[in-house]
Amino acid sequence: MVTARRSEDNPILSPNKAAIWEKEATFNGCVVKEGGNYHLLYRAQGAPQQYANVRISLSTIGYAKSHDGVHFSGRRQFIKPEFDWERFGCEDPRVSQFEGKYYIFYTALSVYPFSSEGIKVACAVTDDFSGIREKHQVTTFNSKAFALFPERINGKITAILTANTDKPPAKISIASFDKTEEIWSKSYWNDFYTGLEKQSLTLQRSRNDHVEIGAPPISTHEGWLLIYSYIYNYFIGHPTFAIEAVLLKKDDPKQVIARSRQPLIVPEKHYELYGKVPNIVFPTGTIVSGEDLIIYYGAADTTVCLAKINLEELLKDLLPQSQGIPVFNTKNLIPVERFSANPIITPKKENKWEDKFTFNPGALYLCDRINLLYRAMGRDDTSVLGYASTKDGFNIDERLTFPVYEPREGFEKKSRPGNSGCEDARLVNIEDKVYMCYTAYNGADPPRVALTSIKTTDFCQKNWQWEKPILISPPNIDDKDATLFPEKINGKFVFLHRFNPNIWIDYIDDLSFSKSKFLNGEILLEPRVYSWDSDKIGIGPPPIKTASGWLLIYHGLSRYSLKYRLGAALLATDNPSQVLARLDYPILEPETEHEKKGVRPDTVFSCGVCVIEDNLYVYYGGGDQVIGAARLSLSKLLEELRKYHI
Repeated sequence: MVTARRSEDNPILSPNKAAIWEKEATFNGCVVKEGGNYHLLYRAQGAPQQYANVRISLSTIGYAKSHDGVHFSGRRQFIKPEFDWERFGCEDPRVSQFEGKYYIFYTALSVYPFSSEGIKVACAVTDDFSGIREKHQVTTFNSKAFALFPERINGKITAILTANTDKPPAKISIASFDKTEEIWSKSYWNDFYTGLEKQSLTLQRSRNDHVEIGAPPISTHEGWLLIYSYIYNYFIGHPTFAIEAVLLKKDDPKQVIARSRQPLIVPEKHYELYGKVPNIVFPTGTIVSGEDLIIYYGAADTTVCLAKINLEELLKDLLPQSQGIPVFNTKNLIPVERFSANPIITPKKENKWEDKFTFNPGALYLCDRINLLYRAMGRDDTSVLGYASTKDGFNIDERLTFPVYEPREGFEKKSRPGNSGCEDARLVNIEDKVYMCYTAYNGADPPRVALTSIKTTDFCQKNWQWEKPILISPPNIDDKDATLFPEKINGKFVFLHRFNPNIWIDYIDDLSFSKSKFLNGEILLEPRVYSWDSDKIGIGPPPIKTASGWLLIYHGLSRYSLKYRLGAALLATDNPSQVLARLDYPILEPETEHEKKGVRPDTVFSCGVCVIEDNLYVYYGGGDQVIGAARLSLSKLLEELRKYHI
């Protein structure tokens, strides 16, 4: 993980109480370097005063100069309202040197009170910062954060901007022009807006998040580096402002090569936590100085600050995610084929024990077929396990009319109205026994992990003579999502389980649990706060042994979208406590109607997979109501995991 080093001189620019035009705030600075000079353009907010018949803290754009990029002097007001389309303010400049001129793009406010229709992009052109050569309104629609690429791409002038910033969802988009006059052509932008979707990048991880362009793109040997603003949880309250990075393809910047795994900067310092608008870091400028990428950002909408990141380390941290493949088209990375006749198992009204929900199947390849033990619930809200099987992986050719496993002990029998029973079975075959871990819940005590077994021959013959179940997780602790590894490792049984919100691993000498012996161990995997698995995680099916290590499919819940998705990690063969790799993106997420709807919408949840040749068959609950099946290439999944080596 790369580390951002904040300047000890932060904030490098603060409000000037002696100048009414920049008395309240000076922030969101953008720097361009020319020889030994650093030219800084920044947003200046003046003291409240009467202006155009309203009382307002007017925003204008200031200029300052430096010889080291840190200590700036010669501050003066540089851009201020002159035309109706910028009458109520000029904000947040981005400056680029392009073909002998400096183009300063900024947000122009034309109406007050501020509204989306009055927030557009404008441009000022200067030769040497001694004065403004020309000014233009640029976009014809709601937009902000516009920046030029510093060179032509495929012979065209290219820009990046954020459209619909105040009419979400915002779209980060790419525009290209044959000549500079097109940059402020109304007809160009009207046509552009009609086809906005085709010009846009997909950077939001959740519909609750917000994105906005930060600094003008930087040319690197790996592609165009864009530092931008990512705001988590923006539309549902308690937003977290973050500075992130994305790498765009050099000859086609509409293609995302890779992105930062987690924020480079979030509000931490007092000058970021306190100010006119607390808890904000907002990037607006970057330059390369030696080995470092210098990021200029606004802090708490009050000051300009600076942070450094080693550029090569940042690029290395980005690139392993995709090795040049767009990481947001995950279907193209690891194609997933859902069975065309999904769902493969649905509730049966004629069977009272499964007439409500059928979901979350465990799977085991035995007796030349894939055996499924699925969770079923009837109108009494008791979870039992039903049986079905398939020879080809998709088509169910056998399904029993009775449950093959039901609550037998007090810790899983219903103690009061509501949900109870035996939930979410995971199955492994070790030597001559099939072991089953499941969640036991009596409706009153916290759910716990139960373990039972059956002879392999009895399982194949459907002679359901299960051993008496025992509780193997501690009392008074919510523990579930448990499984055995399908073989001993270094002479020990190995379990995975979940103490919320983490996946834990434990090594056991034998399976003789008692009142004083329960699962514990150590944390194996944790949620990633800024990723798709940000709230809690738990295992999916039992791990699969491969030549590359133990493949672990797990589920993750997002704190932002509240979706359950499936991800993948790789564990060391002889030491599964060592995580070798973990994908940054999910391999399966809710997409179809039966996955997006149901008693628990936006859910795919798996307890079972089977491998046949190079096909990984995944069986999962959709919406906590039905069962779906999908398959993907095992070799492609392992190949992708190798790119994420930890």
